[in-house]
Amino acid sequence: MKFKQAIIWTAALAVGAALGALGIAPIDRFMDFVASAYTRAFQFVAIPTVALAILTAMASLGEGNSMGRVFAKTLSFTVLTSFVAALVGMVLFIVIDPGMIDANVVSAVADNANAMAQISRTPETVYGHILSAIPNNLVNPFLTGNVLSIVLISAGVGIAIAALEKKSDNVKTLHKALCGLQEVFFTMIKGLIWALPVGIVAFAAQLAAQMSAGVVVGSIGKYVLVVLGGNVLQFFVVLPLFCFARGINGYRLMRQMTPALLMALFTKSSAATLPVTVATAEKNMKAKPWIARFILPLCCTINMNGCAAFILVTSLFVMRNSPDCGIALTLPTMLAWCVVAVVCAIGNAGVPMGCYFLTLSLMAGVGGNLMILGVILPIYTIIDMIETAENVWSDCCICAVVDKSTN
Repeated sequence: MKFKQAIIWTAALAVGAALGALGIAPIDRFMDFVASAYTRAFQFVAIPTVALAILTAMASLGEGNSMGRVFAKTLSFTVLTSFVAALVGMVLFIVIDPGMIDANVVSAVADNANAMAQISRTPETVYGHILSAIPNNLVNPFLTGNVLSIVLISAGVGIAIAALEKKSDNVKTLHKALCGLQEVFFTMIKGLIWALPVGIVAFAAQLAAQMSAGVVVGSIGKYVLVVLGGNVLQFFVVLPLFCFARGINGYRLMRQMTPALLMALFTKSSAATLPVTVATAEKNMKAKPWIARFILPLCCTINMNGCAAFILVTSLFVMRNSPDCGIALTLPTMLAWCVVAVVCAIGNAGVPMGCYFLTLSLMAGVGGNLMILGVILPIYTIIDMIETAENVWSDCCICAVVDKSTN
């Protein structure tokens, strides 16, 4: 990241924080409007970017690219880093030991808990989750923003283009047209990145206003310390070491990918951040375009380090505070839940609060006390910001490692 750019973004953070801390209602409303408008603009380009990136990458199979090996490396690194993230969370949970929540705190948020229970009366099964990702028509996944379904559709069409391109001039023309459309969207993304300081001001003002209003509370400080501590360790220690082990300077890579990490922090959505992630990887990381445009959309849907840690720690915390569910938190049980957390995180959608509702569904299925999730809800905004940034950072690390090892 260039020094001038860093100064501008730091100034934008400071200005936004100052505006939010003033507590002036008209300013807060205007900042909410700007932040929402900026996020909607990225959401507009996010879904086409995902679809075109996967589609054109899979279509490149016909050009001799080693897509199969790239996919295998990406999947193995995803499982490895997600499991380590969950394991770090488990160790911190054992060491810090959040303990039991005071009953008065739980009863004070009964309304939140009842609302959550209403949502989760019919928890989704594993089979239901898989079926929901399999598209039954072409239009609905794009209307609902179902990223996993869009990936499946795009991959299928891309493979078909790869199979037919050498046999049909029409298919070859279609492939070129899709590549041209992709370049159009990337030009739009560059414009949005140029305007990123405006978004940073609005996002920082939103966060400062929420903190001033008391959204961040300290009634379950040890739990928050475990979740955020695990995210920080994964972010600044584990993932850089993962990069260093493969000959990549992790901290230099972090500086290069700062635009994507900032966008993830404030939008709380790895899917909405994807256009910035891909563009920054190509421009700053110098990743091969076909690698970045295949791996990053794929990781956006399956690589959720922060989500894996959150699901595990929150599930353990809820089960500890739910003696009626009958689950003793022995070491083998915790390790088994590490596996559950990783599997669930891989299938989770990269949208705001996706991990929260997935954990809610899991705890409803085992008879956990959903009131505990009602206690967590007011401070989940901060947790969601950190874990989304971690998710995107792990995507960047995997992209860099696979890019370096692929000719």
